Amino acid sequence: MEKKENLLSTRRFLPMFVTQFLGALNDNVYKQALLLVITYGWINQQSASVSTLNNLAALLFILPYFIFSATAGQIADKYERASLVRGIKILEIIIMLIGSAGFLLGHLWLLLLALFLMGTHSTFFGPIKYAILPEILKPNELMSGNALFQSGTSMAILIGMILGGAVISASDGNLLWISLTIVTIAILGFISSQFILRQNVTTPDLEIDWNFFRTSFQTIKYAKSIPLIYLILLGNSWYWFYGATYLTQIPQLTQQNLHASENVVSLLLTFFSVGIGIGSLLCRRIGGTQVNLKMVPIGAIGLTVFALYLAASLAFVPERSGELLHLADVFQQSWSYYHVMFAVTLLGISGGFYIVPLYAMMQAYSPRSHRARVVAANNILNAVFMVSSAVFSIIILSVLKIDIKILFCITAVLSAIFSIWLLIRLKPQLNTAQVSLED
Repeated sequence: MEKKENLLSTRRFLPMFVTQFLGALNDNVYKQALLLVITYGWINQQSASVSTLNNLAALLFILPYFIFSATAGQIADKYERASLVRGIKILEIIIMLIGSAGFLLGHLWLLLLALFLMGTHSTFFGPIKYAILPEILKPNELMSGNALFQSGTSMAILIGMILGGAVISASDGNLLWISLTIVTIAILGFISSQFILRQNVTTPDLEIDWNFFRTSFQTIKYAKSIPLIYLILLGNSWYWFYGATYLTQIPQLTQQNLHASENVVSLLLTFFSVGIGIGSLLCRRIGGTQVNLKMVPIGAIGLTVFALYLAASLAFVPERSGELLHLADVFQQSWSYYHVMFAVTLLGISGGFYIVPLYAMMQAYSPRSHRARVVAANNILNAVFMVSSAVFSIIILSVLKIDIKILFCITAVLSAIFSIWLLIRLKPQLNTAQVSLED
């Protein structure tokens, strides 16, 4: 029997894994630091409110996905991808120097410009990293590679949020330290990118259309022309709608329902991120090496059942007044707090089961000549669904004044309906595609 190779020990996979890990880490260190300096008033905020600035920051980071994803997909299909990664990592160093200038000068708009540019950096990096995976991995390694990518990204997000908060907190208002942190991570990312193996160019004759409105429309239209691919992209995007709906509410849930402080927000985000990492790695072990739908229904069931479990757990949290609970206090409260933590972890695990096979399928069944553009279409749809999630949550919570527990229940039911529809449509399309590949 052939010995199974550990992907993290291979030259073809490890540099790409480390590079994407450091990129996700820096995104989150920078975003968390920016939100904290805005919230605590350590920079000149002009006349805008903290809430307005925080929402503006979220919008500026996601806006490039709408504008540049289609162009990024074309560039990733036309040019050699390892060189593109190195160029993007040089850009990241420049962006972090702009962000550092914003921190050190106390200039809000420089910081927001750097945030927009980091969103642009991530937009161009996304199609490359997911298009490279099928090139550097064997077909029976795609599930494992995606599981490692997903769990690594989850850990990078978690570590980035903790590191950004810790550096800001420990530096006691001296923003030189956060500046050194983000520039150092960017430099390490550039160094790791030097070890990425040179890739074959898939479509060198492609003429890039720089009209991003037209190319975005054409990119989505192309994805729709392949029913299997389009269904997979809708499945991916639903996950981002679902995840954004829950993660965005965690601060409010912590304050209003758990009556707890900001530290408990970080605790719940930690449980969720660790859950995704565990789910991704379990998916790799249980689902097998072949790209298949086996784990998606399990993940879909979990996303519904454990969302209802979370809502029920919140209903049993006792009412209290006075000071907010700190981290140590939470563990001395009633059993309902433990159920909330457990439910959030199980939601993360279910998310890992759901998303890893879909990303692997997206890569496996995308035409090689258009693979990066398919990833670009995925990014555009993800951005649309995430913005829709924000609008949906605002309508439920702010306009209709419905309780957050009901929002979770509605989302759980919608997830069940969508997942049933997706799996019914996906199975015959997948069977047809497999027959076509065999022929």
